[in-house]
Amino acid sequence: FRDVNKQDVLLFIDNIFRFVQAGSEVSALLGRMPSAVGYQPTLATEMGGLQERITSTKDGSITSNQAVYVPADDLTDPAPATTIAHLDATTVLSRNLASKGIYPAVDPLDSTSTMLQPWIVGDQHYQCAQNVKQTLQRYKELQDIIAILGLDELSEEDRLIVARARKIERFLSQPFFVAEVFTGSPGKYVSLAETIKGFNLILSGELDDLPGQP
Repeated sequence: FRDVNKQDVLLFIDNIFRFVQAGSEVSALLGRMPSAVGYQPTLATEMGGLQERITSTKDGSITSNQAVYVPADDLTDPAPATTIAHLDATTVLSRNLASKGIYPAVDPLDSTSTMLQPWIVGDQHYQCAQNVKQTLQRYKELQDIIAILGLDELSEEDRLIVARARKIERFLSQPFFVAEVFTGSPGKYVSLAETIKGFNLILSGELDDLPGQP
Protein backbone atom coordinates (compact mmCIF):
# COMPACT_ATOMS: atom_id res chain seq x y z
CA PHE A 1 0.00 0.00 0.00
CA ARG A 2 2.77 2.44 0.87
CA ASP A 3 5.25 1.67 -1.90
CA VAL A 4 2.93 0.54 -4.72
CA ASN A 5 -0.27 2.51 -4.13
CA LYS A 6 1.57 5.41 -2.45
CA GLN A 7 -0.93 5.54 0.40
CA ASP A 8 -0.60 6.44 4.07
CA VAL A 9 -1.08 3.34 6.22
CA LEU A 10 -2.42 2.90 9.77
CA LEU A 11 -1.09 -0.39 11.15
CA PHE A 12 -2.33 -2.18 14.28
CA ILE A 13 -0.33 -5.07 15.75
CA ASP A 14 -1.95 -7.18 18.45
CA ASN A 15 0.23 -8.53 19.96
CA ILE A 16 3.87 -7.92 19.01
CA PHE A 17 4.92 -10.36 21.75
CA ARG A 18 3.54 -13.17 19.56
CA PHE A 19 6.18 -12.30 16.97
CA VAL A 20 8.84 -12.72 19.65
CA GLN A 21 7.34 -16.03 20.78
CA ALA A 22 7.26 -17.35 17.22
CA GLY A 23 10.91 -16.43 16.75
CA SER A 24 11.79 -18.15 20.01
CA GLU A 25 10.05 -21.36 18.95
CA VAL A 26 11.73 -21.39 15.55
CA SER A 27 15.09 -20.73 17.19
CA ALA A 28 14.58 -23.69 19.53
CA LEU A 29 13.67 -25.96 16.60
CA LEU A 30 16.88 -24.90 14.85
CA GLY A 31 18.87 -25.85 17.94
CA ARG A 32 20.21 -22.37 18.67
CA MET A 33 21.54 -21.59 22.13
CA PRO A 34 18.98 -19.36 23.92
CA SER A 35 20.04 -16.00 25.33
CA ALA A 36 18.76 -14.17 28.42
CA VAL A 37 15.47 -15.46 29.90
CA GLY A 38 15.26 -18.10 27.20
CA TYR A 39 14.74 -15.79 24.21
CA GLN A 40 16.33 -16.42 20.84
CA PRO A 41 19.85 -14.97 20.38
CA THR A 42 18.62 -13.12 17.28
CA LEU A 43 15.84 -11.24 19.13
CA ALA A 44 17.29 -7.76 18.60
CA THR A 45 18.04 -8.42 14.92
CA GLU A 46 14.60 -9.86 14.17
CA MET A 47 12.76 -7.08 16.00
CA GLY A 48 14.90 -4.44 14.32
CA GLY A 49 14.21 -5.91 10.89
CA LEU A 50 10.46 -5.80 11.49
CA GLN A 51 10.30 -2.36 13.10
CA GLU A 52 12.57 -0.69 10.54
CA ARG A 53 10.15 -1.70 7.78
CA ILE A 54 7.43 0.28 9.59
CA THR A 55 8.66 3.67 8.48
CA SER A 56 7.63 6.64 6.40
CA THR A 57 9.08 7.24 2.94
CA LYS A 58 8.56 9.78 0.18
CA ASP A 59 5.81 7.50 -1.17
CA GLY A 60 3.73 7.36 2.01
CA SER A 61 3.71 6.97 5.76
CA ILE A 62 3.05 4.11 8.16
CA THR A 63 1.66 4.91 11.60
CA SER A 64 1.85 1.88 13.87
CA ASN A 65 -0.05 1.09 17.07
CA GLN A 66 1.35 -1.98 18.81
CA ALA A 67 0.07 -3.84 21.86
CA VAL A 68 3.02 -5.12 23.88
CA TYR A 69 2.57 -7.89 26.45
CA VAL A 70 4.92 -7.38 29.40
CA PRO A 71 5.80 -10.68 31.13
CA ALA A 72 5.36 -10.38 34.92
CA ASP A 73 4.92 -6.59 34.44
CA ASP A 74 8.71 -6.34 34.02
CA LEU A 75 9.57 -3.60 31.52
CA THR A 76 13.22 -4.68 31.63
CA ASP A 77 12.35 -8.10 30.17
CA PRO A 78 14.24 -8.47 26.86
CA ALA A 79 11.06 -8.80 24.77
CA PRO A 80 9.28 -5.55 25.76
CA ALA A 81 12.58 -3.70 26.25
CA THR A 82 13.71 -4.53 22.71
CA THR A 83 10.30 -3.58 21.29
CA ILE A 84 9.93 -0.30 23.18
CA ALA A 85 13.37 0.84 22.02
CA HIS A 86 11.95 1.17 18.49
CA LEU A 87 8.77 3.09 19.43
CA ASP A 88 8.28 6.86 19.42
CA ALA A 89 5.83 6.73 22.33
CA THR A 90 4.64 4.18 24.87
CA THR A 91 1.49 4.10 26.98
CA VAL A 92 2.02 1.79 29.96
CA LEU A 93 -1.01 0.46 31.84
CA SER A 94 -0.73 -0.05 35.61
CA ARG A 95 -2.45 -2.77 37.63
CA ASN A 96 -1.91 -0.65 40.75
CA LEU A 97 -3.85 2.30 39.32
CA ALA A 98 -6.60 -0.02 38.08
CA SER A 99 -6.92 -1.47 41.59
CA LYS A 100 -7.55 2.09 42.86
CA GLY A 101 -10.39 2.49 40.37
CA ILE A 102 -8.43 5.01 38.28
CA TYR A 103 -9.23 4.62 34.57
CA PRO A 104 -7.68 4.71 32.04
CA ALA A 105 -4.99 3.16 34.25
CA VAL A 106 -2.07 4.83 32.47
CA ASP A 107 1.19 5.08 34.42
CA PRO A 108 2.55 8.58 33.68
CA LEU A 109 6.04 7.70 34.97
CA ASP A 110 6.62 4.60 32.85
CA SER A 111 4.87 6.03 29.77
CA THR A 112 7.16 7.95 27.43
CA SER A 113 7.12 10.01 24.25
CA THR A 114 9.94 11.34 22.10
CA MET A 115 7.54 14.12 21.06
CA LEU A 116 7.57 15.62 24.56
CA GLN A 117 10.18 18.24 23.72
CA PRO A 118 9.91 22.01 24.30
CA TRP A 119 10.46 22.78 20.61
CA ILE A 120 7.54 20.50 19.71
CA VAL A 121 4.90 20.94 22.44
CA GLY A 122 6.02 24.35 23.73
CA ASP A 123 7.82 25.41 26.91
CA GLN A 124 4.70 25.67 29.07
CA HIS A 125 3.48 22.17 28.21
CA TYR A 126 6.95 20.69 28.62
CA GLN A 127 7.66 22.31 31.99
CA CYS A 128 4.23 21.33 33.30
CA ALA A 129 4.81 17.70 32.30
CA GLN A 130 8.24 17.64 33.94
CA ASN A 131 6.90 19.15 37.17
CA VAL A 132 4.06 16.62 37.27
CA LYS A 133 6.51 13.74 36.79
CA GLN A 134 8.81 15.07 39.52
CA THR A 135 5.91 15.25 41.97
CA LEU A 136 4.69 11.75 41.11
CA GLN A 137 8.24 10.35 41.32
CA ARG A 138 8.72 11.83 44.80
CA TYR A 139 5.36 10.39 45.85
CA LYS A 140 6.46 6.98 44.58
CA GLU A 141 9.66 7.22 46.63
CA LEU A 142 7.66 8.08 49.76
CA GLN A 143 5.17 5.22 49.47
CA ASP A 144 7.36 2.70 51.32
CA ILE A 145 7.84 5.15 54.20
CA ILE A 146 4.10 5.79 54.31
CA ALA A 147 3.35 2.05 54.34
CA ILE A 148 5.76 1.42 57.25
CA LEU A 149 5.60 4.56 59.40
CA GLY A 150 2.43 6.28 58.26
CA LEU A 151 1.70 9.63 56.67
CA ASP A 152 2.11 11.53 59.95
CA GLU A 153 5.83 10.73 60.08
CA LEU A 154 6.52 12.70 56.91
CA SER A 155 7.73 16.28 56.90
CA GLU A 156 5.26 19.04 56.12
CA GLU A 157 6.78 19.45 52.66
CA ASP A 158 6.49 15.75 51.88
CA ARG A 159 2.87 15.65 53.10
CA LEU A 160 2.07 18.45 50.68
CA ILE A 161 3.76 16.52 47.85
CA VAL A 162 1.72 13.41 48.70
CA ALA A 163 -1.53 15.36 48.76
CA ARG A 164 -0.78 17.05 45.44
CA ALA A 165 0.35 13.79 43.84
CA ARG A 166 -2.90 12.11 44.85
CA LYS A 167 -4.84 15.01 43.33
CA ILE A 168 -2.80 14.61 40.14
CA GLU A 169 -3.64 10.89 40.00
CA ARG A 170 -7.34 11.71 40.25
CA PHE A 171 -7.02 14.58 37.80
CA LEU A 172 -5.53 12.20 35.25
CA SER A 173 -8.68 10.09 35.60
CA GLN A 174 -11.14 12.88 34.83
CA PRO A 175 -14.18 11.54 32.92
CA PHE A 176 -12.88 10.09 29.64
CA PHE A 177 -15.26 8.79 27.00
CA VAL A 178 -13.23 5.57 26.77
CA ALA A 179 -13.59 5.01 30.53
CA GLU A 180 -17.38 5.38 30.79
CA VAL A 181 -17.88 1.61 30.97
CA PHE A 182 -15.54 1.40 34.01
CA THR A 183 -16.45 4.56 35.93
CA GLY A 184 -20.11 5.03 35.10
CA SER A 185 -19.41 8.76 34.60
CA PRO A 186 -20.19 10.37 31.23
CA GLY A 187 -17.13 11.43 29.27
CA LYS A 188 -16.15 15.08 28.97
CA TYR A 189 -13.78 16.85 26.61
CA VAL A 190 -11.16 19.11 28.20
CA SER A 191 -8.85 21.20 26.04
CA LEU A 192 -5.07 20.91 26.33
CA ALA A 193 -4.84 24.48 27.61
CA GLU A 194 -7.34 23.77 30.40
CA THR A 195 -5.53 20.54 31.28
CA ILE A 196 -2.18 22.33 31.64
CA LYS A 197 -3.86 25.07 33.67
CA GLY A 198 -5.39 22.47 35.99
CA PHE A 199 -2.05 20.76 36.59
CA ASN A 200 -0.37 24.08 37.32
CA LEU A 201 -3.07 24.97 39.85
CA ILE A 202 -2.48 21.69 41.68
CA LEU A 203 1.31 22.05 41.60
CA SER A 204 1.26 25.66 42.79
CA GLY A 205 -0.79 24.73 45.87
CA GLU A 206 -3.84 26.80 44.94
CA LEU A 207 -6.03 23.71 45.31
CA ASP A 208 -4.48 22.41 48.55
CA ASP A 209 -7.70 23.13 50.46
CA LEU A 210 -9.75 20.87 48.23
CA PRO A 211 -10.17 17.18 49.16
CA GLY A 212 -8.11 14.67 47.20
CA GLN A 213 -11.00 12.26 46.75
CA PRO A 214 -14.07 13.13 44.65
